Amino acid sequence: MENKKQVSIKFNFVMNAILTMSTFIFPLITFPYVSRILLPEGTGKVSFATSIVSYFAMIAQLGIPTYGIRACARVRDDKKKLSKTVHEIFTINIVMSATAYVLFAIALCVVPKLRADKVLMIIVSSTIFFNTIGMSWLFGALEKYKYITVRSIFFKFIALIAMFVLIHQQSDYIIYGGISIFASSASNVCNFIYAHKFVDFHQKQKYEYRQHLKPILVFFAMSCATTIYTNLDTVMLGFINGDAEVGFYNAAVKIKSILVCVVTSLGTVLLPRASYYIEHKMLDEFDRITCKAINFVFLVAVPMMVYFMLFAREGIFFLSGDAYKPATIPMIIIMPTLLTIGLTNIMGIQMLIPLGKEKMVLYSEVAGAVVDFVINMLLIPQMASAGAAIGTLVAECVVWLVQYYVLRNRVTKAYRNIQYGKIAIAIIFGTIASLLVKNLTIGNFLTLVVSAILFFGIYAIVLLILKEKFFMEIVNETVLPILYKLRGCEKNG
Repeated sequence: MENKKQVSIKFNFVMNAILTMSTFIFPLITFPYVSRILLPEGTGKVSFATSIVSYFAMIAQLGIPTYGIRACARVRDDKKKLSKTVHEIFTINIVMSATAYVLFAIALCVVPKLRADKVLMIIVSSTIFFNTIGMSWLFGALEKYKYITVRSIFFKFIALIAMFVLIHQQSDYIIYGGISIFASSASNVCNFIYAHKFVDFHQKQKYEYRQHLKPILVFFAMSCATTIYTNLDTVMLGFINGDAEVGFYNAAVKIKSILVCVVTSLGTVLLPRASYYIEHKMLDEFDRITCKAINFVFLVAVPMMVYFMLFAREGIFFLSGDAYKPATIPMIIIMPTLLTIGLTNIMGIQMLIPLGKEKMVLYSEVAGAVVDFVINMLLIPQMASAGAAIGTLVAECVVWLVQYYVLRNRVTKAYRNIQYGKIAIAIIFGTIASLLVKNLTIGNFLTLVVSAILFFGIYAIVLLILKEKFFMEIVNETVLPILYKLRGCEKNG
């Protein structure tokens, strides 16, 4: 049974890795085109609208996306209990979504800056409705990562085609906003239909909504804090400095967000499994998977952070164009958050929540939100997008420090097991090789391709030579079995 579970985790990781790759590849195809057509003002308008709507979406979701995974994962083997839990959570979600739309309508009428782009705001707000009916938390709890991956890639592909067909001039930023919502939310209609396979929405039971309210409110408070400090920069930039600065900042954040998906890819599939282990008192298994997850973050996040700090200018110019040159400094500043976000994703979402210590996650995020607000107020008026980036970096560090302090007895061993010296040596060799490419006049795209091959190729080779423990484990468990299978196929052929 245990072996089956481990295979399942590997399969889920592969599916999530494919999903992550799509999240990485699709923006690389579309954003260079869109950013050059819409310019900083156009992309800034969409980013500002998305950030504003995120606050109302936060009210609508009420912490359900994370709580729902935990609650449903615990009863997923019993259809009757699962149906009851889903019905209760879904009903609460519907009520809060209606409340969010009422508040959104009031804000749209009262705030002049929101009213100025009313059509865009309304289009972007449709994400509230789609997120509600999508019940993504149910499929996360059931570990249906194959389904999640397939339908997500399908709708992203349609959106990709629509980007090139429909966006031709700067005024098309409203269309861009609509397509972006379609790419991220349209699949939720499929979710609603598919959910009937696992949940009986018509069964008659005595529903108990009250039991969910207290934990949901804790998760809601966490969501508030997270949404505030992750979107505060964009909102404050929009009000203080205007759409162009939002566009510059968004260009830097866009690259960071793509990379964060890679760093957090393993952790994403661990929450339902970690909740399952805690529920069944399998603490050794819980510690084992979280230790591996922390190791994975260091192995992946640190080299990516260093590389994109070295090639920030080339990355910005390739992805967004020359008009986004001011985004280079914010990107350099914000890159270290790849590591802190990766670690807090493991410690907060994959450890503290399954352990029932969600209040500690809340406290860490509140601390981050307060620090972010204070630094933004001090630096954004003077430093614009660079000031916002500093605020985000310091806030993420504060979140990590608080969570590390709470979990210090549980994670100290995991941090000590990381072979920092070998990772550092591998990065140094990769850096030396990649910097040679900067002297070549081969264009931004080729510079990125060649330097990335050199940097990450040499990084991997050095780790292999030094026999870095976790890297060797990955090679032995994933790469070698594939090679053996291919060799077996060749012999049979």
